[in-house]
Amino acid sequence: MSVPYETAAYEPPESPESPEEHLMRLLGRALNSFELPDETIRQLDCALAHDGSLHSAHHSAGLNRETYRHTWLLADGSALTLWELVHNTTPGGEPRHEVYVDEEELRAATARLALPPDTPDFELPVQVQLSPVPTPRHTYVPDASADHARRLLRRAENPDRPDGELAARLTTASAHQITQAFGGPGRAARARIGFSLYEHAFLLGDGAEVSLWEVEHTATPDGRHMCEVYASEDTARRAMERRAAQVS
Repeated sequence: MSVPYETAAYEPPESPESPEEHLMRLLGRALNSFELPDETIRQLDCALAHDGSLHSAHHSAGLNRETYRHTWLLADGSALTLWELVHNTTPGGEPRHEVYVDEEELRAATARLALPPDTPDFELPVQVQLSPVPTPRHTYVPDASADHARRLLRRAENPDRPDGELAARLTTASAHQITQAFGGPGRAARARIGFSLYEHAFLLGDGAEVSLWEVEHTATPDGRHMCEVYASEDTARRAMERRAAQVS
C-alpha cells in the first residue's frame, strides 16, 4: 500500500511549530475552516502544546482518504481535538482538506465520499502523545497576563527588581493569579507602618510557572505608598525586614 500524502508534510521535523502556527497551517489548507465555532478558535489561541497524527487511511483505485487527529493542550490542562479529512474526488486528483470539531461530523463527511467508510486499509489507535506539561500549582485566569507583568515591573521602585531574562520570559505569560501572603514582620505593626506581600503567579507559554513577589508598604520618609517587586519570597521578606528596621 502506498500513502499518497507524505506525513512529513504535516509535521516537518526540521522546523518545529508552535501550537498557534500548527493551527494556522491547518486552517489555511482546510476548505471549510470558516465553519469552525469562534469559541473553538479562541480556546486554541491559548494552547500550550500540540500534536498531530495519522488516524486512519483508505486507498483504492486512485481514490484516497486519510484522517488526521490534531490535539492541543490548553492552559487549564484540558485537551481539544480537531479532525482533518484529506481526500481526492477523482482518481489521482489533488487532495482536498476539511476540518471538523468532533468524530460524528467526521463520519458524516466520510460517508459522502466514494470510498466505503467501513473497510479501510488500516486503522490506527487514537493515542496522541502531548508534550509533557507539569500540573499547575495555581488556578490561573487568562487576562492580559503579559501586560500585567509588564505594569507590575514598571511600577516597582526598588533598583534590584527583576529584569532582563525574567522580564523577557514574562512576555509569554498566558494567565496569572494574585494571592496575598501573610506573616509580615511584627516590628512593622508596632511601628504602625503598613506592609502587604502578594504573590503574582504567571503561567508561561511553555507551561512553566514563574512568580513575582510584590511588597507594598508605607515605610517611607513621608509615609507615602511604595511598591517593590522581587523574584523570590525570601528576598521579598528580607526586604520587608530591612524596611521595618529602618523605621523602628
